[in-house]
Amino acid sequence: MVRALAAIDAANADDPVRLWVRGRSRPKELAHAELASEWIERLQPQASEALRLAARAHHIRRWTLPRAGFPEGRVGYLRWRRELQLFHAREVDAILAHVGYDETIRARVRDLVQKRNLARDPEVQVLEDALCLVFLETQFHDLSHKLEAEKLLEVTRKTLAKMSEAARELARELPLEPADFALLDAALSR
Repeated sequence: MVRALAAIDAANADDPVRLWVRGRSRPKELAHAELASEWIERLQPQASEALRLAARAHHIRRWTLPRAGFPEGRVGYLRWRRELQLFHAREVDAILAHVGYDETIRARVRDLVQKRNLARDPEVQVLEDALCLVFLETQFHDLSHKLEAEKLLEVTRKTLAKMSEAARELARELPLEPADFALLDAALSR
């Protein structure tokens, strides 16, 4: 697994977008991958190898398929998201094949990255929880400055609705700005 994680990290280290996370400037997708891995450890310390790999590769090389390349509006957004999931699955599959993983684990990682059977697969839910926690930790504050209050509350509620109860409780521990925490707390309380 070490070789696979190193290859995934190397691919994500090329991200030209930088993100300030926990006092350090990092390539965005590399930072998100590392944080997702940390959240997986907290949410499910005995996580399977496939889940650990999927967490690290969930947005592998995401910047190479920009949103701007798809039509505006919800239909274009959903098409972009679907294309991203397929792209991420192909990218991680190529890395896993290269480092010697068999088809069984590669298929499982592809399913996890594509969030197949979210409503029925506990590992997909753990991955979704981790990704939502990464979003709240790294993007929520900036989003709060871009959206009007009602829209931000709607986005927050939708994010929380995707999360398990355990993940929602962990969200209360995030080091958020006071105003961001107040909004999160209000959405959690409803």
